[in-house]
Amino acid sequence: MRFLLTDEQREFARSLDGLLAAAGTAAVVRAWAAGDTGPGRSLWSKLADAGVFGLAVPERHGGLGVLPVELAVAFTELGRHAVPGPLVETVAAAAFLDRLGDEGVSAAWLPAIASGGSAVSFALLREDAPYALDAATADGVFAVDGDTVRLAKSAGEVQQSADPARRLARPLGGAVLARGPAVTAAAGHATRVARLVTAAQCLGLGHALLADTVTHVARRTQFGVAVGSFQAVKHQLADVLVALEFAEPLVHSAALALAAGDPAAGREIAAAKLTAGRAAHEAALTALHLHGALGYTDELDLSLWIRKARPLRDAWGTPAACRARVLAGHHCAPVPEGQGA
Repeated sequence: MRFLLTDEQREFARSLDGLLAAAGTAAVVRAWAAGDTGPGRSLWSKLADAGVFGLAVPERHGGLGVLPVELAVAFTELGRHAVPGPLVETVAAAAFLDRLGDEGVSAAWLPAIASGGSAVSFALLREDAPYALDAATADGVFAVDGDTVRLAKSAGEVQQSADPARRLARPLGGAVLARGPAVTAAAGHATRVARLVTAAQCLGLGHALLADTVTHVARRTQFGVAVGSFQAVKHQLADVLVALEFAEPLVHSAALALAAGDPAAGREIAAAKLTAGRAAHEAALTALHLHGALGYTDELDLSLWIRKARPLRDAWGTPAACRARVLAGHHCAPVPEGQGA
């Protein structure tokens, strides 16, 4: 099995990196956290034009075909640049609708998702976690409760999150779209997709945190020399790099397994999510430590990246849930997005 990306996939990653670097995503994140979604929706349209959302939509509904590896590549760059919004949830909703088997609902939503015209959210609701990401601003929320899915278009009060750009709210009411085993099966598939692309986000986030920290310790001096020359600092950064390098092939392998319809894909995705989430969290802790007091300040753009690490680590499967999935070898109950608060 081939784990290396193709030249085309690498070029796709470079093009997204260039697009997002030019967009100045730190300002977009701050605006989104303050409730101003205008800059974020403008960037959303550019990502759609680049084909990001079309990677989760079948060609018959205006997409590029369902391509898990390319999705992983795209979401690594989205994580690297800390792009806000219900990115994972929109892709999960597309996966859910594609598997639900209701062509009327699919035709109503999937073309708009592929084109960037609709930013939607998707949530698995439980009594202890009844929230959906960006439910208050999404064009619709596909809320799954047991074997029932509703389309909610209103939401309750936005809740606080460790990451201020993760605006969680309870989806309210909504018409029932479907009930039964098809909903349960489609939700399971959507959860696997959400978990995979969240793992990819963690991977990109971790690499961004590491790169920023390496730059910082090369510039900061103590006792007349760069802090980065200290052996203890080198060891911390090396540990983060090893963790990220170990996670990357797991993410790509999981994407290949999902693309191939491998029955073990769920377990591989859980392993990738566990490993990438842990690496991103380690990168955030190291960045905070080596930046010293600067790392605690809201004024430092790096704080926007640091505050994403733990919520992303926990979203769509906490470490405990993913570990249980890997060890058990069978489907475990997915953890709703609200767990990533």
